[in-house]
Amino acid sequence: MKLTVAALLLVLAACRASGPKLDDFGTVPPFQLTSSDGSTFDSASLRGKVWVADFFFTTCGSICPMMSTHMHHIQQSITDVPNAQLVSFSIDPWHDTPPVLARYAALYHASPTRWHLLTGPQATLQRLDRDVFKLGNVDGTLTHSPRFVLVDGNGHIRGYYDTTEADCIPKIIADLRSLARERSL
Repeated sequence: MKLTVAALLLVLAACRASGPKLDDFGTVPPFQLTSSDGSTFDSASLRGKVWVADFFFTTCGSICPMMSTHMHHIQQSITDVPNAQLVSFSIDPWHDTPPVLARYAALYHASPTRWHLLTGPQATLQRLDRDVFKLGNVDGTLTHSPRFVLVDGNGHIRGYYDTTEADCIPKIIADLRSLARERSL
């Protein structure tokens, strides 16, 4: 009886330690865009890493500053997670050139090794925003979703998080940490 109870407790502890089961919302295909430093950013550099994505634009006066502040908070909260990255895609490639993105990155203290601000061809950004992440359109209207997206080390979309909800950031950090632990096992 004692052995059975001990075994059951070990199983329950193992289940709890692994965290919640996250859904799989599809795969992010390979892409190449331009980083804020002007270099080519290849999504292959994200292979094996857990990452948080968002769509924004630098002249946004509504939700983008809050979203970027949240990204900075996530960046500060995951310094101990070596395989975690942040990726912000501009929905205004006509204005958000690498120098503009670099100034924006400096404003939000984006670590160039951890948080990548990207721009590129409208068609590539449109495919990612609309077809892959299913968040909106890169069509010049400058409307976008307030959601962050969590992607695992195999490029699978594992969660959507509404940045207007109070518990969003602690939840995404916890889920990111859980996925990062899975990768390191």
